[in-house]
Amino acid sequence: MRIAKIVSAAALAIAFCSGWISLPAQDSSSAHAASVKPFLGRWDLTLKAPDREYPSWIEVTEKDGKLSAEFTSRWGNARPLPRIEVSGAHITFVSPKDEEARKDDMVFEGTLTGKTLAGTTTGQDGTPWTWTGVRAPSLNGTHTPRWGQPVQLFDGRDLAGWKQSSPGPPDWTVKDGNLVSPGNGPEIVSDRKFQDFKLHIEFNCGKDANSGVYLRGRYEVQIETESQGEPPSHHTAGVYGFLAPAPELPRSPDVWQTFDITLIGRRVTVVQNGKTVIDNQEIPGITGGALDSHEGLPGPIYLQGSEKGHVLFRNIAITPAVNSGPQS
Repeated sequence: MRIAKIVSAAALAIAFCSGWISLPAQDSSSAHAASVKPFLGRWDLTLKAPDREYPSWIEVTEKDGKLSAEFTSRWGNARPLPRIEVSGAHITFVSPKDEEARKDDMVFEGTLTGKTLAGTTTGQDGTPWTWTGVRAPSLNGTHTPRWGQPVQLFDGRDLAGWKQSSPGPPDWTVKDGNLVSPGNGPEIVSDRKFQDFKLHIEFNCGKDANSGVYLRGRYEVQIETESQGEPPSHHTAGVYGFLAPAPELPRSPDVWQTFDITLIGRRVTVVQNGKTVIDNQEIPGITGGALDSHEGLPGPIYLQGSEKGHVLFRNIAITPAVNSGPQS
């Protein structure tokens, strides 16, 4: 019996060394999942050019072992990326040149250290840029807001309480009690910042015009009369690139309309002309043109300077929540 065991052990050793049998290999799919998991979810990005910082955003998901990503660049809307890869603590993703208005693709290389992403990319002229990323906050509220007193943000007489994003011309003006966008000009930003709030604003969008209302300076509710051929989330009352109004109301150029918008955490309700068109839906991340990507902080109301045409605004009033975080 002892001799038989010795012979059997020797036979097994010879078979193993000859490659006739092998030990079970490590499950590569499990190793891949463990490597990818720390990168999954939403990230608030900050791109650092030599002269300024740009906000950006990415959401990384995995399905059936394949990575994908939605990305908001410095402008435009959230869109899928053609390439994203993770290897160990390293991530690579690519924003196509056509989306970035440049001659080559914008390649992001980064490393995850603890809870922070950091890496490099390049500007349009090849200048080195750096970038960082932090986990986007969930912004889930645990209580019903207690509302304060309404605050008039525009007095119908002048631009007190507002500042332009850059010096004009063209400038924002006040005419007949209305705030008039310059048409392809700078944005105008409220001095005060807010966390959770209810906003009432009236607007009159000219023919073939385009503007928007940014909530906390980060989430654009669209105003337009010229985007029929674009996706529904690009239409009036949509949260640009993320949420489409339903039902979508008819375009009405040169007619006064109303928005009543409630923003609590990430959840938004948009009432257009008394009709609820977005009902307590989650905004995944910042939209293109955001002032910054610091989603956990209060932010201003800002009005887009009109990509084209002119838009009028009046009766801008905000009712802040008094128990939802700091107000300034």
